[in-house]
Amino acid sequence: MKRENYSIMTEFTFQAFSSFHEHQMTLFVVFLKLYIFTLAGNVIIVTIIRIDRHLHTPMYFFLSMLSTSETVYTLVILPRMLSSLVGMSQSISLAGCATQMFFFVTFGITNCFLLTAMGYDRYVAICNPLRYTIIMNKRVCFQLVGGACSIGLIVAVTQVSAVFRLPFCATKVAHFFCDIRPVMKLSCIDTTVNEILTLVISVLVLVVPMGLVFISYVLIISTILKIASAEGRKKAFATCASHLTVVIVHYGCASIAYLKPKSENTRDEDQLISVTYTVITPLLNPVVYTLRNKEVRDALYRAVCRKHS
Repeated sequence: MKRENYSIMTEFTFQAFSSFHEHQMTLFVVFLKLYIFTLAGNVIIVTIIRIDRHLHTPMYFFLSMLSTSETVYTLVILPRMLSSLVGMSQSISLAGCATQMFFFVTFGITNCFLLTAMGYDRYVAICNPLRYTIIMNKRVCFQLVGGACSIGLIVAVTQVSAVFRLPFCATKVAHFFCDIRPVMKLSCIDTTVNEILTLVISVLVLVVPMGLVFISYVLIISTILKIASAEGRKKAFATCASHLTVVIVHYGCASIAYLKPKSENTRDEDQLISVTYTVITPLLNPVVYTLRNKEVRDALYRAVCRKHS
């Protein structure tokens, strides 16, 4: 196929949930509710951390950054997905597709490294409590967040540039957003090099952060087990429980999506996995950190009491 055909392609069309045609309105209602809960939860977290001085600590600074990143991440994907479920246009321009992929990759990877930074914060808090405020000063916190964002941007530019240099011969994206592999499948030429690049990037941005978090928790658990009192051990574990829950689900879903063989699942199975990390995982963050976190619950209570007093 000649390269000229690439210039003819001006837009793609999402196949989205076409195989669930009879249930699309039900899916719309369910996903809309989850999206509203996610947005509301993340906005509440960011607001309460900003206004409550008790939460002006490195741990909650990272949490507010994660909530902000998750909010933008879902804004890039979910509104268009919801509109497609109610019969609105499922087409997207090449530029729009590249933009959506860029932001999706940027914030998806930023989230991975923010979770790693949060793991490092918990490691310092439990393993070096006397030096915590010195090690986790404002400059270090901003550097960690800046590093997470920079990695996301660099990888997104690399990945999106590689994908959109390909010539495309088909227009139907077998997905509900411009994810990397479904778009690459539309290419006229062999995409082995791009597949290898995607796998290498996936390993670096998933396995490396997972490894760092794992090392942090090995050191954390070994330190906690040395604590003499049962109450002390329980309190130390409690400070890590929320983060560990989010980490397991986030990295687990992302690993299944991007580290599995490319032809292992059907389109519907791939979409189900994608729904998990684009809809369910972003909701998990505010749910876990508001319902299971006593400090956030107390801050919410104080804010409500101030409002009614």
